[in-house]
Amino acid sequence: MHTKEEKMEAFGRLLDVLDRLRVECPWDRKQTNESLRPNTIEETFELCDALMHDDNQNICKELGDVLMHVCFYSLIGQEKGGFDIADVCNKQADKLIFRHPHVYGKEKADTAEKVLQNWEQIKLKEKDGNKTVLSGVPEALPSLIKAYRIQDKARNVGFDWEKPEDVWDKVREELEELEVELKKGDKQHSTEELGDFLFSVINAARLYHLNPDNALEHTNQKFILRFNYVEQHSIREGRPLSQMSLEEMDKLWDEAKKQESL
Repeated sequence: MHTKEEKMEAFGRLLDVLDRLRVECPWDRKQTNESLRPNTIEETFELCDALMHDDNQNICKELGDVLMHVCFYSLIGQEKGGFDIADVCNKQADKLIFRHPHVYGKEKADTAEKVLQNWEQIKLKEKDGNKTVLSGVPEALPSLIKAYRIQDKARNVGFDWEKPEDVWDKVREELEELEVELKKGDKQHSTEELGDFLFSVINAARLYHLNPDNALEHTNQKFILRFNYVEQHSIREGRPLSQMSLEEMDKLWDEAKKQESL
């Protein structure tokens, strides 16, 4: 691993490269916050993919791409006279110090749960921090992740189930209400009840310390692998999937599941 001095030198090298590209490269020269934003979203999801696969080589690569975007936005901020990368780093360091009084101050927090409980209260005290408990949840977050963060933030101020098992009555209640609306054929109310049901399931996952987004993504990947197995079999036979019976596809699906356990 590199020394602190080597890390600082590497970071400075990246900034130097970006400074030069901003001047000499036609593409880099024309970029704005607005034009870079879609690329940033894509790079973030690519990093998430690498993290999901615990792929060190790609994690390193994608972290570099995300870091480049952080530096690029800071450079644009510098050009506008608003801030530069030093401001970004210092503000983040100040924030971390302020939010960790159990490390930098005299507060006590012996567990991760206690740290999280203190976290929301501390953020409300910050000069430029969140004015309400839920105001720190970005509107653009994907709905599943947003639901988890909303529930987690509410928990940090004591708004939560007393025992994890208490949530299951709510899950069952929401499922029953969804089934009622589906039987009525009322699409609007069915949609609302589906949202309530999903929210309650996410709540259950959180209470049992399971990440619903990670869980769903694992299931997505599992489905892709199994479905690809079925599709490859149909290709080898020269028969489109649309010409296979459901029973045939189910049999191949079970074969794919057995392959996973080998």
